[in-house]
Amino acid sequence: MRRLRRPFRRGPGAGRAETRPGNGLEAARRTWLTGTVLGIGVASLFSDISHETVTATLPALLTSLGAAPGALGTIEGLADGLSSLAKLYGGWLADRLRRRKPLCVGGYGFMALSPVVIAAAGHWYVVLAGRGLAWISRGLRTPARKALLADAVTPDAYGRAFGFERAMDTAGAILAPAAVLLLLHAGLTERSVILLSVLPAIVAALAIALLVRERTDRTPLRTPFYRSFGGFNPPFRRFLAAAGLFGLGDFADTFYILYAATALSPLVSPARAATLSVAGYTLHNVLYASCSYFGGWAADRTNKRILLVAGYLAAALAAGCMMAGVQSYLGLALMFILGGAGVGLYEAVEDAVAAELLPCEARGRGFGTLAIITGLGDMISSAAVGWLWAIVGPAAAFGTAVVLMTAGAALMLRQALGPNRCKPRT
Repeated sequence: MRRLRRPFRRGPGAGRAETRPGNGLEAARRTWLTGTVLGIGVASLFSDISHETVTATLPALLTSLGAAPGALGTIEGLADGLSSLAKLYGGWLADRLRRRKPLCVGGYGFMALSPVVIAAAGHWYVVLAGRGLAWISRGLRTPARKALLADAVTPDAYGRAFGFERAMDTAGAILAPAAVLLLLHAGLTERSVILLSVLPAIVAALAIALLVRERTDRTPLRTPFYRSFGGFNPPFRRFLAAAGLFGLGDFADTFYILYAATALSPLVSPARAATLSVAGYTLHNVLYASCSYFGGWAADRTNKRILLVAGYLAAALAAGCMMAGVQSYLGLALMFILGGAGVGLYEAVEDAVAAELLPCEARGRGFGTLAIITGLGDMISSAAVGWLWAIVGPAAAFGTAVVLMTAGAALMLRQALGPNRCKPRT
């Protein structure tokens, strides 16, 4: 079997592939919207419908169990940490296996068990177990999915491909809260709604199995696990440092819902506050979806790191709204808008930068390393925000997040303006 040789180049162009004869996907790669890109997008859509259905109902479920904000922080933080560790192993495994697709299918399929555990929970510890199960499955599949996506397009379409995947993912995040509102209004309980989220998770696994093709000219790496996460080029290491620093302040999105419900409770009934907070989260996800594809499209035409700085600062401003104690409908709407725009920009663009800096053979472990750097930051930030909120108050919790996110943005801006900055494509 013929192997494509790609020189390991330093700088933003590292990892760009040449299309050579003998590649079975050569014809498909002439357009960025291949069947593989579409299949991964469909899987992300339905998987996120499942995941966001649980996310939208989780604060209310935890409140009914008598759990404090610290419990939410612990659940989301530990789940992110487990996901990050799983991504680290999943990245190594994705490069080691001859075929990455079965790993991806299995991760999507296994995640369907999580809602069953959460729906049956009688204590927040069981919710933690179910959330952890979901995030481990998600972690194992994510590097393989990103590597499959990067292999399906040419380098000048990385931004659009990853932006499309993020936009489809976030379209699910728009549909899910809207569906939750309708189902709760129809009289279903939170537990019943969570249980229904098993169905879209199954559809996601089928989309990968039926629509995705993977390249056959890749030679698996045989590097031992403990030696497989070093040797990255300096630009990628600097990129990891900035993304990781931002991640130390980047708390879970469920805190937006909890903060809005808490802020509105003195003004309206608890049921009305819960409904309005889910509606606000839907607004958050509308901006998330819109900015995901826009960010990916713009990343193919401009300085990617400048876009990351914009996303990081938008998220910091959203945390600043909570630090300032906004309670008005307008202030809460601004918080959801800034948070959604921020995550929409930086999630798609981070992946595009990583794909550009990594050689094909190391993409699995590169995406896995990025995931564990940012994921461990998310774990620390979510747990810290939850317990600082419970012990000291929301101003201290979200103020700490603002400082760390702003510092990450400043470090990324330095890279954006430095000699190794990404240049606009022509």
